[in-house]
Amino acid sequence: MRISELAGRTDVSIPTLKYYLREGLLHAGEAQGATRASYDESHVDRVRLVRTLVDVGRLSIDRVREVVRSLDDPPASRHELLGAAHEALRPSAPSAPSADATTESLARVRALGPPGCEHSPAGLQLAQALTAAAAGGWSIDDATLATWHRAMLSVAETDVAPALATAPPEEALRYAIVGTVLTDPVLLALRRVAQEAVSARRLGDTPRP
Repeated sequence: MRISELAGRTDVSIPTLKYYLREGLLHAGEAQGATRASYDESHVDRVRLVRTLVDVGRLSIDRVREVVRSLDDPPASRHELLGAAHEALRPSAPSAPSADATTESLARVRALGPPGCEHSPAGLQLAQALTAAAAGGWSIDDATLATWHRAMLSVAETDVAPALATAPPEEALRYAIVGTVLTDPVLLALRRVAQEAVSARRLGDTPRP
């Protein structure tokens, strides 16, 4: 297909597609002449992925470029692959996440997971979040943190599907990245819905002072 057809299939303008090509977010098409190229379904899939990461995941172009590179050259180990997904999805910050995480927060993360987890992208993000909460005057006690962790372990049993062990690396990495981007808002909304349900049960009949 020509770039005009690719634009129609993906609902992305031709100037934007050319920008993706220049930035390395979209692989080049097959040359059909000095100024023409042909594109296929892999380009359709890649454009849709980029749009998902930008529009839903709110990732910067630089971060999307990292995701694309991970997809083109994925790690062999599926566990390392998940780490690559977490690294690609880490929040943008002017400094390294560990720079703002206290020793105490890192120790609390270390107590939750496997050895070295406090140095992983997700572990560092959690340590930073704990530090920020404490600095804002909202201390999260160990019992509450343990309860949340157990709940997230149940979620992770579904997220880390057994089929990932045998899926091609690129497909598994795409699943980890896109699945996380698209379902994080669902998990956040489910927390709000659950809060409504518990609030109605515990506080719904409480008389107004």
